[in-house]
Amino acid sequence: MPASTRSATTRTALLTAAESLLLTDGYEQVSVRAICAAAGANPAAVHYHFGSKDALVVALLEDRMAPRWAELLDRFDPASAQVDDLVDLILEPFTTIGSEPVGHLHLRLLARFVAAHPDAEWTRPWFRLDRWSQVLAQIVDGVDVGDARRRWGLAFGLILEQFAGDAPLSSAATAALRDFVVAGLSTPARTSPAPEES
Repeated sequence: MPASTRSATTRTALLTAAESLLLTDGYEQVSVRAICAAAGANPAAVHYHFGSKDALVVALLEDRMAPRWAELLDRFDPASAQVDDLVDLILEPFTTIGSEPVGHLHLRLLARFVAAHPDAEWTRPWFRLDRWSQVLAQIVDGVDVGDARRRWGLAFGLILEQFAGDAPLSSAATAALRDFVVAGLSTPARTSPAPEES
């Protein structure tokens, strides 16, 4: 077997083993050594193929979840859309993913990982706040990229918390979440009050 094929096979085995362990035991309880052992790989394989446990989890989540929403979001045109259109594009795949047993576990892993690793280095554009911030700044008048980033940080924290709960969200809860997120993201930018004269 060529070295490149062996490498790809080992990488896939590591992702599969990590997924099984992380979804049942959680991030903190799973060691790099356990992942390598479950994959039948050398103890240094995670570091060789991914660089770190965090990078392995990023690769796993991107690999499993990106196909569910990337195509929809790549077609999104901020020039002809509103905030509610963007929020709908986000919530639709979350609703679908959350209704599937393994998908719900992926969302729980994503929520816990993001909460514990807010500075994780995502490689796919729709996993990074900078992409979302640029889009929101284009849609909402007066909102700069920094403010958009803060808004998205809060919005995604809430979305992940809600979808990672013990049970799938009801349609009423999803509708309330949608309205709340749309309102928070689309609020006009706050203008600083003029300084008082003495």
